[in-house]
Amino acid sequence: MRLVDDTTVLRVLAAADAAPSLPRLGGMARPDGVAIVSERFWSFSRADETSVDVRPMPRSRSTVARLPFLRGLVKLASAIVPLLGRNATASTKERLILLAALAAPVLLFGVPASYRTPALAAMSILLVCWMFRGRTLRLHGAEHRAIAAAESRALVTTWYGLTRPTRFSPRCGTNFAVLTIAVSALVERVIVIPSATLAPFCVTLVSLMITMEIWLLAQRSAGLLTRLLLTPGLLVQRLTTREPSVEDTRVALRAVAALLAVDG
Repeated sequence: MRLVDDTTVLRVLAAADAAPSLPRLGGMARPDGVAIVSERFWSFSRADETSVDVRPMPRSRSTVARLPFLRGLVKLASAIVPLLGRNATASTKERLILLAALAAPVLLFGVPASYRTPALAAMSILLVCWMFRGRTLRLHGAEHRAIAAAESRALVTTWYGLTRPTRFSPRCGTNFAVLTIAVSALVERVIVIPSATLAPFCVTLVSLMITMEIWLLAQRSAGLLTRLLLTPGLLVQRLTTREPSVEDTRVALRAVAALLAVDG
Protein backbone atom coordinates (compact mmCIF):
# COMPACT_ATOMS: atom_id res chain seq x y z
CA MET A 1 0.00 0.00 0.00
CA ARG A 2 1.16 3.54 -0.75
CA LEU A 3 -0.20 6.80 0.63
CA VAL A 4 0.83 9.75 -1.53
CA ASP A 5 -1.90 12.28 -0.74
CA ASP A 6 -1.56 14.29 2.47
CA THR A 7 -5.33 14.83 2.44
CA THR A 8 -5.74 11.07 2.81
CA VAL A 9 -3.07 11.03 5.51
CA LEU A 10 -4.90 13.72 7.48
CA ARG A 11 -8.18 11.83 7.16
CA VAL A 12 -6.56 8.71 8.65
CA LEU A 13 -4.94 10.75 11.42
CA ALA A 14 -8.25 12.43 12.29
CA ALA A 15 -9.98 9.05 12.49
CA ALA A 16 -7.17 7.77 14.73
CA ASP A 17 -7.54 10.78 17.04
CA ALA A 18 -11.18 9.82 17.53
CA ALA A 19 -10.53 6.08 17.94
CA PRO A 20 -11.06 4.56 21.41
CA SER A 21 -7.96 2.38 21.01
CA LEU A 22 -4.99 2.08 18.68
CA PRO A 23 -2.28 -0.55 18.19
CA ARG A 24 0.82 -0.21 20.34
CA LEU A 25 3.40 1.46 18.12
CA GLY A 26 7.17 1.35 18.03
CA GLY A 27 9.58 2.71 15.48
CA MET A 28 13.01 3.21 14.05
CA ALA A 29 14.67 6.22 12.45
CA ARG A 30 17.05 6.03 9.52
CA PRO A 31 18.92 8.74 7.58
CA ASP A 32 16.38 8.55 4.75
CA GLY A 33 13.13 8.02 6.63
CA VAL A 34 11.15 6.63 9.54
CA ALA A 35 9.79 3.13 10.15
CA ILE A 36 6.74 2.63 12.38
CA VAL A 37 5.97 -0.84 13.70
CA SER A 38 2.99 -2.61 15.26
CA GLU A 39 2.63 -6.29 16.08
CA ARG A 40 1.04 -6.97 12.67
CA PHE A 41 2.60 -4.49 10.22
CA TRP A 42 5.48 -2.14 9.64
CA SER A 43 5.58 0.95 7.43
CA PHE A 44 8.40 3.10 6.08
CA SER A 45 8.06 6.74 5.10
CA ARG A 46 10.91 8.18 3.06
CA ALA A 47 12.08 11.68 3.85
CA ASP A 48 12.54 12.70 0.21
CA GLU A 49 9.09 11.66 -1.04
CA THR A 50 5.52 11.32 0.20
CA SER A 51 4.99 7.63 -0.54
CA VAL A 52 4.89 5.09 2.26
CA ASP A 53 5.43 1.34 2.03
CA VAL A 54 3.52 -1.02 4.36
CA ARG A 55 4.54 -4.64 4.93
CA PRO A 56 3.25 -7.41 7.22
CA MET A 57 5.35 -8.41 10.21
CA PRO A 58 6.36 -12.08 10.42
CA ARG A 59 4.20 -13.96 12.90
CA SER A 60 5.88 -16.54 15.12
CA ARG A 61 3.63 -19.40 16.21
CA SER A 62 6.44 -21.24 17.93
CA THR A 63 6.25 -21.93 21.66
CA VAL A 64 9.73 -20.36 21.88
CA ALA A 65 8.10 -16.95 21.37
CA ARG A 66 6.23 -17.45 24.67
CA LEU A 67 9.01 -18.89 26.83
CA PRO A 68 10.66 -16.55 29.36
CA PHE A 69 14.14 -15.39 28.31
CA LEU A 70 13.96 -17.07 24.88
CA ARG A 71 11.00 -14.86 23.94
CA GLY A 72 13.30 -11.86 24.31
CA LEU A 73 15.50 -13.09 21.46
CA VAL A 74 12.39 -13.53 19.30
CA LYS A 75 11.30 -9.95 20.05
CA LEU A 76 14.77 -8.63 19.24
CA ALA A 77 14.71 -10.46 15.92
CA SER A 78 11.31 -8.92 15.15
CA ALA A 79 12.62 -5.45 16.00
CA ILE A 80 15.15 -5.52 13.15
CA VAL A 81 12.70 -6.82 10.51
CA PRO A 82 12.40 -3.33 8.89
CA LEU A 83 16.17 -3.42 8.36
CA LEU A 84 16.98 -7.03 7.59
CA GLY A 85 13.68 -8.72 6.73
CA ARG A 86 12.14 -9.36 3.32
CA ASN A 87 11.59 -6.10 1.39
CA ALA A 88 13.52 -4.29 4.14
CA THR A 89 14.56 -0.65 3.84
CA ALA A 90 18.31 -1.23 4.22
CA SER A 91 20.56 -1.59 1.20
CA THR A 92 22.83 -4.60 0.73
CA LYS A 93 25.80 -2.64 2.07
CA GLU A 94 23.84 -1.57 5.14
CA ARG A 95 22.69 -5.13 5.80
CA LEU A 96 26.28 -6.36 5.71
CA ILE A 97 27.32 -3.70 8.24
CA LEU A 98 24.41 -4.57 10.54
CA LEU A 99 25.13 -8.29 10.29
CA ALA A 100 28.78 -7.61 11.12
CA ALA A 101 27.65 -5.60 14.19
CA LEU A 102 25.37 -8.42 15.31
CA ALA A 103 28.24 -10.87 14.88
CA ALA A 104 30.66 -8.67 16.85
CA PRO A 105 30.86 -11.03 19.87
CA VAL A 106 31.85 -13.88 17.55
CA LEU A 107 34.35 -11.71 15.67
CA LEU A 108 35.98 -10.83 19.00
CA PHE A 109 36.91 -14.49 19.53
CA GLY A 110 40.05 -13.90 17.47
CA VAL A 111 41.11 -10.83 19.47
CA PRO A 112 43.47 -11.32 22.44
CA ALA A 113 41.58 -11.03 25.75
CA SER A 114 43.49 -7.90 26.82
CA TYR A 115 42.34 -6.07 23.67
CA ARG A 116 38.70 -7.20 23.60
CA THR A 117 37.27 -4.38 25.69
CA PRO A 118 38.96 -1.58 23.69
CA ALA A 119 38.02 -3.35 20.44
CA LEU A 120 34.39 -3.66 21.51
CA ALA A 121 34.31 -0.01 22.58
CA ALA A 122 35.76 1.11 19.23
CA MET A 123 33.28 -1.03 17.28
CA SER A 124 30.39 0.33 19.36
CA ILE A 125 31.42 3.95 18.76
CA LEU A 126 31.78 3.37 15.03
CA LEU A 127 28.37 1.64 14.89
CA VAL A 128 26.65 4.47 16.79
CA CYS A 129 28.23 7.09 14.50
CA TRP A 130 27.08 5.12 11.46
CA MET A 131 23.54 4.58 12.79
CA PHE A 132 23.00 8.26 13.63
CA ARG A 133 24.49 9.76 10.50
CA GLY A 134 22.81 12.40 8.36
CA ARG A 135 19.26 13.34 9.25
CA THR A 136 18.76 10.43 11.64
CA LEU A 137 18.89 12.42 14.89
CA ARG A 138 16.02 14.71 13.88
CA LEU A 139 14.00 11.85 12.42
CA HIS A 140 14.59 9.88 15.61
CA GLY A 141 12.98 12.72 17.56
CA ALA A 142 10.19 12.86 14.96
CA GLU A 143 9.53 9.13 15.35
CA HIS A 144 9.10 9.53 19.11
CA ARG A 145 6.91 12.61 18.63
CA ALA A 146 4.62 10.86 16.15
CA ILE A 147 4.15 7.85 18.45
CA ALA A 148 3.50 10.14 21.44
CA ALA A 149 0.95 12.03 19.31
CA ALA A 150 -0.85 8.76 18.56
CA GLU A 151 -0.90 7.81 22.24
CA SER A 152 -2.24 11.23 23.27
CA ARG A 153 -4.66 11.44 20.29
CA ALA A 154 -3.02 14.64 19.03
CA LEU A 155 -2.02 13.46 15.55
CA VAL A 156 -3.73 16.20 13.53
CA THR A 157 -2.56 19.07 15.73
CA THR A 158 0.95 17.62 15.69
CA TRP A 159 0.83 17.50 11.87
CA TYR A 160 0.17 21.25 11.81
CA GLY A 161 2.75 21.96 14.51
CA LEU A 162 0.11 23.23 16.95
CA THR A 163 1.18 20.68 19.55
CA ARG A 164 4.63 19.19 20.07
CA PRO A 165 4.51 15.92 22.02
CA THR A 166 7.75 14.82 23.64
CA ARG A 167 10.64 13.72 21.48
CA PHE A 168 11.75 11.32 24.23
CA SER A 169 10.34 7.82 24.59
CA PRO A 170 10.51 5.33 27.48
CA ARG A 171 10.27 2.49 24.93
CA CYS A 172 13.16 3.70 22.77
CA GLY A 173 15.86 1.21 21.83
CA THR A 174 18.37 3.64 23.35
CA ASN A 175 16.92 2.84 26.78
CA PHE A 176 17.24 -0.87 26.04
CA ALA A 177 20.85 -0.48 24.90
CA VAL A 178 21.85 1.45 28.03
CA LEU A 179 20.15 -1.13 30.23
CA THR A 180 21.92 -3.93 28.33
CA ILE A 181 25.31 -2.37 29.04
CA ALA A 182 24.59 -2.32 32.77
CA VAL A 183 23.28 -5.90 32.75
CA SER A 184 26.29 -7.08 30.71
CA ALA A 185 28.69 -5.61 33.26
CA LEU A 186 26.87 -7.46 36.03
CA VAL A 187 26.61 -10.75 34.11
CA GLU A 188 30.32 -10.68 33.30
CA ARG A 189 31.12 -10.55 37.01
CA VAL A 190 28.51 -13.02 38.24
CA ILE A 191 28.47 -15.81 35.65
CA VAL A 192 31.48 -18.09 35.41
CA ILE A 193 32.09 -19.29 31.85
CA PRO A 194 34.68 -22.10 31.55
CA SER A 195 35.77 -21.16 28.04
CA ALA A 196 37.37 -17.75 27.60
CA THR A 197 36.79 -18.05 23.86
CA LEU A 198 33.03 -18.39 24.27
CA ALA A 199 32.80 -15.76 27.01
CA PRO A 200 31.92 -12.72 24.80
CA PHE A 201 29.20 -14.66 22.98
CA CYS A 202 27.70 -16.16 26.16
CA VAL A 203 27.77 -12.88 28.08
CA THR A 204 26.08 -11.06 25.21
CA LEU A 205 23.41 -13.73 24.77
CA VAL A 206 22.59 -14.02 28.48
CA SER A 207 22.62 -10.23 28.92
CA LEU A 208 20.17 -9.72 26.07
CA MET A 209 17.78 -12.34 27.44
CA ILE A 210 17.87 -10.91 30.97
CA THR A 211 17.57 -7.32 29.75
CA MET A 212 14.53 -8.15 27.65
CA GLU A 213 12.76 -9.70 30.65
CA ILE A 214 13.50 -6.56 32.70
CA TRP A 215 12.36 -4.47 29.72
CA LEU A 216 9.06 -6.30 29.38
CA LEU A 217 8.43 -5.95 33.12
CA ALA A 218 9.20 -2.22 32.98
CA GLN A 219 6.70 -1.74 30.13
CA ARG A 220 3.93 -3.13 32.35
CA SER A 221 4.78 -0.95 35.33
CA ALA A 222 4.87 2.79 35.99
CA GLY A 223 6.40 2.75 39.47
CA LEU A 224 9.47 4.42 40.89
CA LEU A 225 11.75 1.48 40.05
CA THR A 226 10.72 1.65 36.40
CA ARG A 227 11.47 5.37 36.26
CA LEU A 228 14.88 4.76 37.80
CA LEU A 229 15.66 2.01 35.28
CA LEU A 230 14.68 4.18 32.33
CA THR A 231 16.23 7.48 33.46
CA PRO A 232 19.78 6.77 32.11
CA GLY A 233 18.37 5.90 28.68
CA LEU A 234 16.15 8.97 28.62
CA LEU A 235 19.19 11.11 29.40
CA VAL A 236 21.15 9.47 26.58
CA GLN A 237 18.26 10.29 24.23
CA ARG A 238 19.29 13.94 24.56
CA LEU A 239 22.29 12.87 22.47
CA THR A 240 20.54 10.43 20.13
CA THR A 241 17.65 12.77 19.19
CA ARG A 242 17.36 16.36 18.02
CA GLU A 243 14.32 18.62 18.01
CA PRO A 244 12.51 17.75 14.75
CA SER A 245 11.02 20.31 12.39
CA VAL A 246 7.37 20.11 11.39
CA GLU A 247 8.42 18.52 8.11
CA ASP A 248 10.55 15.93 9.93
CA THR A 249 7.54 15.10 12.09
CA ARG A 250 5.30 14.77 9.03
CA VAL A 251 7.63 12.13 7.64
CA ALA A 252 6.98 10.03 10.75
CA LEU A 253 3.26 10.85 10.79
CA ARG A 254 2.88 9.58 7.21
CA ALA A 255 4.30 6.26 8.36
CA VAL A 256 1.88 6.23 11.31
CA ALA A 257 -1.06 6.98 9.02
CA ALA A 258 -0.10 4.29 6.52
CA LEU A 259 0.16 1.69 9.26
CA LEU A 260 -3.06 2.71 11.00
CA ALA A 261 -4.90 2.60 7.66
CA VAL A 262 -4.40 -1.18 7.68
CA ASP A 263 -4.09 -1.84 11.41
CA GLY A 264 -6.22 0.85 13.05
